[in-house]
Amino acid sequence: AGGPPAARGRAVIEPRRGIVCLDGRPVGMLEESADRRFVTFRYDEDYLAAPDAIPVSLRIPLSHEPIETWGLHPFFRNLLPEGWLRALSIAKLQVAEDDEFGLLLATGADCAGAVEITPAGPLPVSPAVTAR
Repeated sequence: AGGPPAARGRAVIEPRRGIVCLDGRPVGMLEESADRRFVTFRYDEDYLAAPDAIPVSLRIPLSHEPIETWGLHPFFRNLLPEGWLRALSIAKLQVAEDDEFGLLLATGADCAGAVEITPAGPLPVSPAVTAR
């Protein structure tokens, strides 16, 4: 009964990732855990070595250590659309209502301010959208 999980009939869920940019410059990576409960932010080592590196937020200081949170870190959660725009985005983009990471990947390239989040690789699939 060896082999990778996919070989035993179970699907392997690839973690979804997003590239975090500040003023168009890549500064780090967001990665969702396979069980989709935790999100880790890690600054890029090249960015940390730059003399002009600044944190994406005062609440996310420059560090070589990853920051893991249950769900999205509040800084990234505050980049999400709210109210009627959130409802419209969820419907148009076919993202599950409780999939904040998927919504961030789908809308994060057009955030207000200097921070942008874009999917790393092909746009990941959101968990099944519940019937309305």
